[in-house]
Amino acid sequence: MSHTVTDELVAANKRYAETFTHSGLPARPAREVAIVACMDARLDLMPALGLAIGECHTMRNAGGVVTDDVIRSLSISQRELGTKAVVLIHHTGCGLLGITEEWRQELELEVGQKPMWPVESFKDLDQDVRQSMARVRTSPFLPHTDDVRGFVFDVTTGLLREIDPAGTPAS
Repeated sequence: MSHTVTDELVAANKRYAETFTHSGLPARPAREVAIVACMDARLDLMPALGLAIGECHTMRNAGGVVTDDVIRSLSISQRELGTKAVVLIHHTGCGLLGITEEWRQELELEVGQKPMWPVESFKDLDQDVRQSMARVRTSPFLPHTDDVRGFVFDVTTGLLREIDPAGTPAS
């Protein structure tokens, strides 16, 4: 049997568990914030936002878009685990900027089955952040929609740029 990346991860976990000290943390995030971000490996969210383990809920997917599953997770996060603020983070150089709905059609041709999910690709980062903010703010399943803010993370500088939901540049 060959050595795999998963084997390396399991070995790293054993080393991590030897000094693990977070067993007493509650499931409720201490900062009462939920973060929705892209799954891009270049986004190291905890240090980028000054957060420690136990302070936030983090949901990640391709593009960091607010999908039905994100609304499901946010609903549980807010209603059962006490989060009140939502931070949305897209980023420069996102792979979804180059994908179109044609990709979905190509996938269907390749595997012989139509995906049941939309690609959720976009051409304009700022507009997609605005759309994600609107999806959160208008969801009937979320009781806390006043503190919803969206950002674009610059993968070359590490800085966040806030997106004005109304479409004018934020300062």
